[in-house]
Amino acid sequence: MADTVLYEVSDGLATITLNRPEAMNALNIATKVALRDAVRSAAEDDAVRAVLLTAAGDRAFCVGQDLKEHIGLLAADKETGSGQTMSTVREHYNPIVRAITEAPKPVVAAVNGVAAGAGFGFALAADYRIVADTAAFNTSFAGVALTADSGVSWTLPRVVGPGRAADLLLFPRTVKAQEAYDLGIANRVVPSAELRAEAESVARALAEGPTVAYAALKEAVAYGFSHSLAETLEKEDELQTRAGRSEDHTIAVQAFVQKEKPKYLGR
Repeated sequence: MADTVLYEVSDGLATITLNRPEAMNALNIATKVALRDAVRSAAEDDAVRAVLLTAAGDRAFCVGQDLKEHIGLLAADKETGSGQTMSTVREHYNPIVRAITEAPKPVVAAVNGVAAGAGFGFALAADYRIVADTAAFNTSFAGVALTADSGVSWTLPRVVGPGRAADLLLFPRTVKAQEAYDLGIANRVVPSAELRAEAESVARALAEGPTVAYAALKEAVAYGFSHSLAETLEKEDELQTRAGRSEDHTIAVQAFVQKEKPKYLGR
């Protein structure tokens, strides 16, 4: 795995760190491939019970596509007529977002600085966003004559509503941390110096929690957005049956009766 993305697993928590601080963690091809492989590994590894997605440096979480690399690729496309440059959505961004949203475990994003374009998309794909008070968000796409990718056209309206999403997409601007919290983009805003510790504390608490139930909650919320109440009730029945058969459910009930703190196994 390229050193532009760092990957570490400790006590059930996978920490994925974008590691191009000198480029504001912009996404060149090597970084996109490494990030795709890292989130897939975390999603598929049964030993991983929660994921923390963060970035190196204090200026940016991720400013999206590396435009310096991108302009060279566009020029090469014109020469060859291949049109391969925009395949990055299919080959990189879509798999990254699907791995985050479909992972059967919670994903926490620790947003340490600017999150723009695909960087904003990756943060929105996470289940929980802890944001430094110095961080900011920007859709950016229209500013470079592009449409939304990295799932933003799906996630952003669901977080802020379709009207505000249209405003942020059509008229890209900087959304600072407090406004992001007010809009529901940020779940928590903390002082920059406390971000990593707070995010790790939250992610580790989730890694010690009832993983099967968390996976069912993720699936239930995603399903409910695009199905009727009747269909959603059927899905809740299916998922509750699954969660009820888990070892963690039995552990939780026994601990409740015995007035003890449950020690979950993640299965």
